Amino acid sequence: MACALAGMVLTLSGCAAVDTPATATRPALNAEALALIGQVNTYWQRTTPAEETAFWNVAAYHTGNIEAYRVTGNEAYRRYSENWAEHNRWMGARSNDKRQWKLTYGETDDFVLFGDWQICFQTYVDLYNLDQRRQPARIARARDVMEYQMGTPRSDYWWWADGLYMVMPVMTKLYGVTGDRRYLDKLSEYFAHANSIMYDGDERLYYRDARFVYPAHKSANGRKDFWARGNGWVFAGLAKVLQDLPAGDPHRAEFEAKFRGMAAALKAAQQPDGYWTRSLLDPTHAPGPETSGTAFFIYGVLWGINHGLLPRAEYLPVALNGWRFLRTVAVQTDGKVGYVQPIGDRALPGQVVDRNSTAHFGVGAVLLAAAEMARLKD
Repeated sequence: MACALAGMVLTLSGCAAVDTPATATRPALNAEALALIGQVNTYWQRTTPAEETAFWNVAAYHTGNIEAYRVTGNEAYRRYSENWAEHNRWMGARSNDKRQWKLTYGETDDFVLFGDWQICFQTYVDLYNLDQRRQPARIARARDVMEYQMGTPRSDYWWWADGLYMVMPVMTKLYGVTGDRRYLDKLSEYFAHANSIMYDGDERLYYRDARFVYPAHKSANGRKDFWARGNGWVFAGLAKVLQDLPAGDPHRAEFEAKFRGMAAALKAAQQPDGYWTRSLLDPTHAPGPETSGTAFFIYGVLWGINHGLLPRAEYLPVALNGWRFLRTVAVQTDGKVGYVQPIGDRALPGQVVDRNSTAHFGVGAVLLAAAEMARLKD
């Protein structure tokens, strides 16, 4: 095992090959991860104003930025997210007329119940917890929206894979703040609905939504088409839920089973160069590297290793191979994150994804992975 890990260190550092004890990999990787966080976040925050929308694509960056703050203690990171939250008045979609609140796709202020407007609540709760004053105003809107939603009889709020990352962690975070058991019960109820329409038990992966279920939809080569970033949202979302879900929760076993099953499927689908292609089981459908899905997968795998849910000997090579791609290919020398597939809902044949392709959510995913690499344990 020590020799195998030494080989991995060689690929990451370019140093001469030596027989390095396994424990020696951790300090080097931790330092490398912290350096990458600084490189990426300095570039992003220098070139991107904090005063942006609370919609999902921007809010996903802030979920990574908060983890970057947790492992670095860099107050500039926390202030950046706080300025963003204040700019948005600690709200997502801003309608106050509950009679007009909608849950289907929409980018206007009446789509309060649509998960893409709720992901911002993750960061608002984190900022609330990071402030010793615990200011109720910071989570007042989050509680008002989610508690109204839980009071409805509907369970079909999460009908697309992305929504599991957007909102599942909101439920566990607000449970941690309030102790209100409804958050965990509704989490399980909504998750069950999502599984009934998107989850493929044979492959242990998720279709992006009901439109993409096989055989009604097929990849370019007639195979099941599992979108990488869609599964990245789910896998990372499961890690974040398990981070906060109580150990004795009656639904925890199901979440752990889904997480482990996805990890095994993703391990088998990883490409030799460390990345995952946009269509997980059909690499030629949309060939080439993609950063956002890859970074979410590496974050989840590292989280699973760090928390004892994934065997280190089996999954550390997966994480290190993916980390090598992020460090040497995805992140440019100036800190720009490239190879991020643009906003979409599927793997598109012929779509250009190159070193100049970047987006908020891709940067957030890289920060999540780097933060978890910085926490890598012996």
